[in-house]
Amino acid sequence: MDAGSTAPDARTTDNTAGGSGPAAPEGSGGSPFPSSWEDLVTTALLGTDRRPPAPGVSGREAPVLLLDAAAMATVRRRAGLRPARAARRPERAPEDPRPALPPAAARRLTMLLADRSGGAGGGRRGSSPDLMELLPQWLATANAHGYAVPPQALPALLDAARGRTDLRPAALAFAGPRALWLARLNGDWRFALRSAPGGGTALPDTEDDEAVQQLWQEGLFAERVALLAALRARTPAPARELLTATWATERAEDRLMFLDSLRTGLSPEDEPFLEQALSDRSRNVRATAAELLSALPGSALAGRMAARATACVAVDRTEAAPAIVVETPHECDPGMERDGVAAKPPTGRGERSWWLGQLVEAAPLGAWPARLDGRSPQQIVALPVADGWQGELHAAWCRAAVRQGDSEWSRALLGAPSAPEAGGPGAVSLAERAKLLAALEDGERAAWVAGFIATHGLSEAFQLLGVCAVPWAAPLGRAVVDALNIARDAGSYPWSFSGVMGLAERCLDPAEAARLDGLLAIPDEREDASPGAGGYWAEAFQRLMSTLRLRAAMADELAPADGNSPSGENSPSGA
Repeated sequence: MDAGSTAPDARTTDNTAGGSGPAAPEGSGGSPFPSSWEDLVTTALLGTDRRPPAPGVSGREAPVLLLDAAAMATVRRRAGLRPARAARRPERAPEDPRPALPPAAARRLTMLLADRSGGAGGGRRGSSPDLMELLPQWLATANAHGYAVPPQALPALLDAARGRTDLRPAALAFAGPRALWLARLNGDWRFALRSAPGGGTALPDTEDDEAVQQLWQEGLFAERVALLAALRARTPAPARELLTATWATERAEDRLMFLDSLRTGLSPEDEPFLEQALSDRSRNVRATAAELLSALPGSALAGRMAARATACVAVDRTEAAPAIVVETPHECDPGMERDGVAAKPPTGRGERSWWLGQLVEAAPLGAWPARLDGRSPQQIVALPVADGWQGELHAAWCRAAVRQGDSEWSRALLGAPSAPEAGGPGAVSLAERAKLLAALEDGERAAWVAGFIATHGLSEAFQLLGVCAVPWAAPLGRAVVDALNIARDAGSYPWSFSGVMGLAERCLDPAEAARLDGLLAIPDEREDASPGAGGYWAEAFQRLMSTLRLRAAMADELAPADGNSPSGENSPSGA
């Protein structure tokens, strides 16, 4: 029996827990062992060989007698417990006004949450779809339709979000207000309170000036951050006015978080406040203010950075062919530091090149055509750069194009996807190419990546595919499937492309499943092929096709019967 479930209660008195006197003879209904709980536990620990029952007891084995004595003592102890004070009943769960899931979609959700395998990682993965990897897409579609989570699925949904941080935003949006209610009752789900604005505290109506002022003056830090974000998303000016009123009394770490909230709805009206923040005591606050101002091409800081940067870069007209020449800054003066230039470079980086990169990155891209004889971004990027400064200058332009969201410069720096260097004259890494692609429209982005894959294959395409809209456009989907087919014909193993294959399962348009039928057969094995590779590829394509068909079924199950989303929004296709 489990003695731990009947541990002594501090409120149990001696006369109710059973005395500690000598045991009565067995025939009289008493116990052959001392009946105090402590003595029984001691006997169990020592063993009945070392602490036998009272003399004269016979007919039954000592361990059985000990268990009988413990059972009787347990009954006495439980009968003697005093009732505890009644706990406060929890509040009712809030209502969720959203429409219920269609029955088939609710069953599908249960299946997705029950699958906790998370895939087999690298190597062979079998031919069955990885259900847990489809859950994020399912949640996105359900949220777009505006459905409410079935109450019985909430615990499993919160458990899944607890284990995977990437699921949390979509899972908590789908879980709705009841997620916070449950999180207050179960410590395992406290992450839901941390993820909610203001730690799950209800924010006042942003139009209630008195309540807003009270929360801003008296609220906890998380509540104030959430309030500032909510105001900023709706009416940027009042949020800035709140911040201005208490800025001087805020802690440095708090000022940094508050300042970061101004990214939402950033406009020229924020410039006076940000200019003041350039003189802040905190270096991090100054750097953030400078970054925000540099994202406003018409700001005074952007003008100062443009003057500094363009003074370092010019066209050399003395040679037959024009080229860009670079003269790096000779010092980082106090004005540069105030405008966000970090004076000390990282280890292994030269000071002057470090300063140059920061100036060019912060300068408005619109300043360069006038400086470089009216050339377009494509023409500027095509110019040679003297003395080995091309990589440094183009990398800074890449960062500026990403910061300013400039599609024309991004296009110029990316170059043609079929370029021998696989990224054009300006992109210096796959990560930067992916960031530049994010500034392009979805269709153009997909077309560029499709051209890249057609020329260079899949070995470097994973990061680029990750920034493409889902489901992939038809040209991109065809390029991926064709490249996988080429890799199969080359005789390599499919798990060399497991990352791309996993993306294809989640991102290919389900309509592409029909094109995979011809890839399911096991091809004749070439002499130079890896042993058994053909069979593994057929298995991988079978999983891909099964996953696409499953996604199509999921989209059908989530579709409202009348064809209109309950929320009035369009759902993402290809769920």
